[in-house]
Amino acid sequence: MSNKEQIAEALFKVLSERGVGDGKAGSDRDDQMVPIGISNRHIHLSQEDLEVCFGKGYELTPIKDLSQPGQFACKETMTVAGPKGAIEKVRILGPTRKQSQVELLAGDNFKLGIKAPLRMSGDLKDSAGVTLIGTEGSVCLKEGAIVAARHIHMSPSDAERYGVENGQIVCLELDGPRGGVLQNVVIRADEKGLLDCHLDTEEANAMGLSSASKGRIIK
Repeated sequence: MSNKEQIAEALFKVLSERGVGDGKAGSDRDDQMVPIGISNRHIHLSQEDLEVCFGKGYELTPIKDLSQPGQFACKETMTVAGPKGAIEKVRILGPTRKQSQVELLAGDNFKLGIKAPLRMSGDLKDSAGVTLIGTEGSVCLKEGAIVAARHIHMSPSDAERYGVENGQIVCLELDGPRGGVLQNVVIRADEKGLLDCHLDTEEANAMGLSSASKGRIIK
């Protein structure tokens, strides 16, 4: 085999592995695609804190269903305050939870003067404290403010199809002019999960993404 033939064969092998020029390989890559959901900063309230901030017996007002079943954006917003500043009109997401939680953007730490850690939703022990201000009162959370770790919601059947499992950490390849690979993406597989990768607005803007974007799981 000549040098040219050897080079051509090596190039064909690399392209095939990447799914270029091979319908089957390309199809395999497409099977690993997931839709992208972009989240701004938001608040989850406990019923107790909701009533302190908005009044006894108050109920949240849904205005838009979210990608995950049973979850919705609310008409109500709040001010989130820290030692150095405040952020107004932060949207509340429903329904209420056992413990109040604030999911911030990394840049919000500087404006508020706090150090909200990078965590999965619900992992609030020793997280940052903030004050939440509503129309009728306020609550001072000793802990509850985090920067949400990027993750992919899916059902157990989705997990089987993608060859992943709950809690597994994968990479996400993103196409486009500002595309790249995001590491440390957590798989969240449960019976109520609907396929959707959650990135925050800072991450999405950095990668040039929109709600129509898709990513490819890399294990």
